[in-house]
Amino acid sequence: MSDQPLIEVRGVGKAHGSVVALHDVSTTVAAGEVTCVLGDNGAGKSTLIKVLAGVHRHDSGELLVSGEPVRFGSPREALDLGIATVHQDLAVVPLMSVWRNFFLGSEPTTGVGPFRFLDRRRARATTRSALADLGIDLRDVEQPVGTLSGGERQCVAIARAIHFGAKVLILDEPTAALGVKQAGVVLRYVAQARDRGLGIVLVTHNPHHAHPVGDRFLLLKRGRSLGSHEKADIGLDELTRQMAGGAELEALEHELRGTTG
Repeated sequence: MSDQPLIEVRGVGKAHGSVVALHDVSTTVAAGEVTCVLGDNGAGKSTLIKVLAGVHRHDSGELLVSGEPVRFGSPREALDLGIATVHQDLAVVPLMSVWRNFFLGSEPTTGVGPFRFLDRRRARATTRSALADLGIDLRDVEQPVGTLSGGERQCVAIARAIHFGAKVLILDEPTAALGVKQAGVVLRYVAQARDRGLGIVLVTHNPHHAHPVGDRFLLLKRGRSLGSHEKADIGLDELTRQMAGGAELEALEHELRGTTG
């Protein structure tokens, strides 16, 4: 496997008018690894992934894809380089079947010219196969995607991105609205995607979800980096402490003891 990162972010900054959304943020995304981006609401997580996904252009710093500097003009440009984003809302049509959602906008056809028709049989078979490759066993790919659990919908979106050639998979808060069991299901499939050689960007505010699958952890606060750590250098307790603003909590605890003492 190449030592060249799939994505490298060097001192990237982004401002919206006078509001600085990102300032001097750096990290890497390597093949076969999970880079976790952690932070509370307003930390800059969404802005960073929008820069990576081609929604926003960065104002400063460098964004390199496979070693080449890029300035995306659209999400299509990022997708053409193999960077796929699974957004929190998943962009699915609840009343449409699983296989129709899987191929939405990229449906396979049969025939030629004006006699070209949707190849339903191939679409169903491909959907079943792609899901099975990740170990996802759905009862029926004809069922409306809205009948699936939140975890199953996330897994379908992950399988879809892999099938259509993603090299980097950006997952925006994939476990945010899920219970413990469903979150575990999604994290298992994240690990499987990583083991297939994809570079994963896992955006979350939950260190307990990030630490089991993460290889690298970027902590953000108000658009600035609190640090980037390899897994060997930071345990769950310290990650949780930094994520929760350990020093601020300790100061608050001291203050509260003083007022109640």
